[in-house]
Amino acid sequence: MAIATPALDGEIRDGRHLQPVRVYYEDTDFSGVVYHASYLRFMERGRTNHLRLVGADQRALFEEVAKEAPGFAFVVRAMQIDFRKPARMDDVLEVVTTPVEVKGASIVLHQRVNRDGETLVEATVQVAFVSGGRARPIPKALRLAMESGRIQQRTIT
Repeated sequence: MAIATPALDGEIRDGRHLQPVRVYYEDTDFSGVVYHASYLRFMERGRTNHLRLVGADQRALFEEVAKEAPGFAFVVRAMQIDFRKPARMDDVLEVVTTPVEVKGASIVLHQRVNRDGETLVEATVQVAFVSGGRARPIPKALRLAMESGRIQQRTIT
Protein backbone atom coordinates (compact mmCIF):
# COMPACT_ATOMS: atom_id res chain seq x y z
CA MET A 1 0.00 0.00 0.00
CA ALA A 2 1.30 3.45 -0.89
CA ILE A 3 1.55 5.70 2.13
CA ALA A 4 1.69 9.46 1.77
CA THR A 5 4.81 10.92 3.38
CA PRO A 6 4.38 14.69 3.75
CA ALA A 7 8.10 15.47 3.48
CA LEU A 8 8.28 13.55 0.18
CA ASP A 9 4.79 14.19 -1.14
CA GLY A 10 4.55 17.91 -0.51
CA GLU A 11 1.44 19.39 1.03
CA ILE A 12 -1.95 20.78 0.14
CA ARG A 13 -2.41 24.35 1.33
CA ASP A 14 -5.27 26.69 0.39
CA GLY A 15 -6.50 24.24 -2.26
CA ARG A 16 -3.10 24.04 -3.98
CA HIS A 17 -0.54 21.25 -3.89
CA LEU A 18 3.01 22.38 -3.12
CA GLN A 19 5.85 20.01 -4.05
CA PRO A 20 9.49 20.85 -3.33
CA VAL A 21 12.01 19.59 -5.91
CA ARG A 22 15.80 19.88 -5.85
CA VAL A 23 17.58 20.15 -9.20
CA TYR A 24 20.27 17.51 -9.70
CA TYR A 25 22.99 17.21 -12.33
CA GLU A 26 20.87 14.65 -14.22
CA ASP A 27 18.14 17.30 -14.65
CA THR A 28 20.44 19.71 -16.52
CA ASP A 29 21.72 19.96 -20.06
CA PHE A 30 25.26 20.63 -21.31
CA SER A 31 24.97 24.33 -20.45
CA GLY A 32 24.11 23.65 -16.79
CA VAL A 33 20.48 24.75 -16.92
CA VAL A 34 17.47 22.50 -16.36
CA TYR A 35 16.65 20.58 -19.53
CA HIS A 36 13.11 21.40 -20.71
CA ALA A 37 11.86 17.81 -20.36
CA SER A 38 12.92 17.78 -16.69
CA TYR A 39 10.19 20.31 -15.94
CA LEU A 40 7.65 17.81 -17.30
CA ARG A 41 8.94 15.22 -14.79
CA PHE A 42 8.79 17.76 -11.95
CA MET A 43 5.18 18.60 -12.84
CA GLU A 44 4.28 14.90 -13.12
CA ARG A 45 5.53 14.43 -9.55
CA GLY A 46 3.35 17.32 -8.47
CA ARG A 47 0.25 15.85 -10.14
CA THR A 48 0.91 12.36 -8.77
CA ASN A 49 1.50 13.53 -5.23
CA HIS A 50 -1.51 15.84 -5.41
CA LEU A 51 -3.70 12.81 -6.16
CA ARG A 52 -1.99 10.86 -3.39
CA LEU A 53 -2.69 13.56 -0.82
CA VAL A 54 -6.36 13.89 -1.76
CA GLY A 55 -6.65 10.14 -1.20
CA ALA A 56 -6.76 9.01 -4.82
CA ASP A 57 -4.06 6.39 -4.29
CA GLN A 58 -5.80 4.54 -1.50
CA ARG A 59 -5.94 0.87 -2.35
CA ALA A 60 -9.67 0.50 -1.61
CA LEU A 61 -10.50 3.47 -3.84
CA PHE A 62 -8.41 2.14 -6.73
CA GLU A 63 -9.87 -1.35 -6.32
CA GLU A 64 -13.36 0.15 -6.51
CA VAL A 65 -12.42 2.15 -9.62
CA ALA A 66 -10.80 -0.93 -11.22
CA LYS A 67 -14.12 -2.82 -10.94
CA GLU A 68 -15.90 -0.05 -12.81
CA ALA A 69 -13.10 0.68 -15.32
CA PRO A 70 -10.58 -2.18 -15.65
CA GLY A 71 -7.12 -1.19 -16.87
CA PHE A 72 -7.70 2.49 -16.14
CA ALA A 73 -5.01 5.14 -16.33
CA PHE A 74 -4.59 8.89 -16.40
CA VAL A 75 -2.90 10.24 -19.52
CA VAL A 76 -1.87 13.75 -20.44
CA ARG A 77 -4.14 14.76 -23.29
CA ALA A 78 -3.01 18.36 -23.74
CA MET A 79 -0.46 20.72 -22.23
CA GLN A 80 0.23 24.38 -22.80
CA ILE A 81 3.56 25.37 -21.34
CA ASP A 82 5.45 28.63 -21.03
CA PHE A 83 9.17 28.52 -20.20
CA ARG A 84 10.05 31.90 -18.66
CA LYS A 85 13.38 31.58 -16.85
CA PRO A 86 15.95 28.81 -16.34
CA ALA A 87 16.68 26.87 -13.19
CA ARG A 88 20.16 25.51 -12.43
CA MET A 89 21.74 22.64 -10.56
CA ASP A 90 21.13 22.69 -6.78
CA ASP A 91 18.19 25.10 -7.05
CA VAL A 92 15.28 24.19 -4.81
CA LEU A 93 12.08 24.59 -6.78
CA GLU A 94 8.45 24.43 -5.79
CA VAL A 95 5.89 22.85 -8.09
CA VAL A 96 2.46 24.34 -7.44
CA THR A 97 -0.51 22.33 -8.74
CA THR A 98 -3.96 23.90 -8.67
CA PRO A 99 -7.03 21.96 -9.82
CA VAL A 100 -9.06 24.11 -12.18
CA GLU A 101 -11.85 21.80 -13.33
CA VAL A 102 -12.95 18.18 -12.93
CA LYS A 103 -14.96 17.26 -16.02
CA GLY A 104 -16.67 14.02 -17.04
CA ALA A 105 -13.56 12.26 -18.39
CA SER A 106 -10.78 14.72 -17.63
CA ILE A 107 -9.19 17.07 -15.15
CA VAL A 108 -7.68 20.47 -15.94
CA LEU A 109 -4.81 21.59 -13.72
CA HIS A 110 -2.74 24.75 -13.60
CA GLN A 111 0.91 24.18 -12.66
CA ARG A 112 3.79 26.51 -11.91
CA VAL A 113 7.42 25.78 -11.16
CA ASN A 114 8.75 28.51 -8.87
CA ARG A 115 12.10 29.43 -7.37
CA ASP A 116 11.99 31.75 -4.38
CA GLY A 117 8.45 32.83 -5.30
CA GLU A 118 9.34 33.63 -8.93
CA THR A 119 7.59 31.63 -11.67
CA LEU A 120 10.05 29.90 -14.00
CA VAL A 121 7.63 27.64 -15.89
CA GLU A 122 3.84 27.73 -16.12
CA ALA A 123 1.53 25.13 -17.65
CA THR A 124 -2.10 24.20 -18.09
CA VAL A 125 -2.53 20.44 -18.24
CA GLN A 126 -5.56 18.40 -19.28
CA VAL A 127 -5.38 14.85 -17.98
CA ALA A 128 -7.83 12.28 -19.36
CA PHE A 129 -9.14 9.16 -17.62
CA VAL A 130 -8.88 6.16 -19.97
CA SER A 131 -9.92 2.53 -19.75
CA GLY A 132 -9.71 -0.03 -22.50
CA GLY A 133 -7.79 2.45 -24.65
CA ARG A 134 -10.63 5.00 -24.69
CA ALA A 135 -11.58 8.06 -22.70
CA ARG A 136 -14.15 7.16 -20.07
CA PRO A 137 -16.05 9.13 -17.44
CA ILE A 138 -14.10 9.41 -14.21
CA PRO A 139 -15.72 6.98 -11.76
CA LYS A 140 -17.75 8.69 -9.05
CA ALA A 141 -15.55 7.65 -6.10
CA LEU A 142 -12.43 8.99 -7.80
CA ARG A 143 -14.14 12.20 -8.96
CA LEU A 144 -15.39 12.88 -5.42
CA ALA A 145 -11.88 12.35 -3.99
CA MET A 146 -10.42 14.79 -6.52
CA GLU A 147 -13.17 17.37 -6.03
CA SER A 148 -12.85 17.24 -2.25
CA GLY A 149 -9.09 17.82 -2.58
CA ARG A 150 -9.81 21.14 -4.27
CA ILE A 151 -11.55 22.54 -1.22
CA GLN A 152 -9.97 20.91 1.81
CA GLN A 153 -6.59 19.74 2.97
CA ARG A 154 -6.41 16.04 3.68
CA THR A 155 -4.86 15.17 7.01
CA ILE A 156 -2.16 12.51 6.78
CA THR A 157 -1.75 10.25 9.80
